Amino acid sequence: MKEIIGVILILGGIVLGLYVGVWLMFIGGIVQVLEQVRAENLEAIKIAYGIARIMFAGLIGLICGFALILPGRALLGDWKDNKPTPHKR
Repeated sequence: MKEIIGVILILGGIVLGLYVGVWLMFIGGIVQVLEQVRAENLEAIKIAYGIARIMFAGLIGLICGFALILPGRALLGDWKDNKPTPHKR
């Protein structure tokens, strides 16, 4: 059961990272900058925030993805057998 939950968490982390990084941050930042450029009252802080969203999209997506991927990986445990490896002398 732990393995199934671990795989679900890993897949959820991949989907969450892509959604937050690509859709919310990257595309949302581009849309925000374009809306401010086309607006009658230009607000520099909203343009700067949109540019910052575009710049940090990958990092924020990575952090959000790892928030679910790391616990999922911990639930899966080792991929190999849990046998100790022999030490060379």
